[in-house]
Amino acid sequence: MQDVADELLTHLASAESKLRHMSPEESGKPLLPGGWSPKEVLGHLIDSASNNHQRFVRACLQDSLEFPSYDQEGCVRIESPEEAEWLLLFSLWVAYNRYLAHIIARLPDSKLETVCRIGQEGIKPLRDVVTGYVSHLVHHLSQIGASD
Repeated sequence: MQDVADELLTHLASAESKLRHMSPEESGKPLLPGGWSPKEVLGHLIDSASNNHQRFVRACLQDSLEFPSYDQEGCVRIESPEEAEWLLLFSLWVAYNRYLAHIIARLPDSKLETVCRIGQEGIKPLRDVVTGYVSHLVHHLSQIGASD
């Protein structure tokens, strides 16, 4: 999984240089009418990091994993990232993903086929959960103009 960890770090480095200089005003402006702002997207990506951190580790500690689905709209509503400082969200997101890259690089090969059932998404091996996390992150970074 070192290649996936390296890919995550590459995307992180690119996004970090683009997002570091985003103004607080720009970070709070919705991308589309009625849509999320970059702050809300980063809040969502922090949730994704948090949820997937638990999935990655727990799947390695068990024979299979059952994990609840994720209510992204509810989490953004409750957590109110639009009221948080941009630097707080940005710093937490960067640090959390560096740590996830560290974890991903060390996932045991023997656990990559661990069966994971997440909400109603069906059954996937841990390997697909990990690669799906990176794809999800890149998708949202592109929405806020922070991917290559």
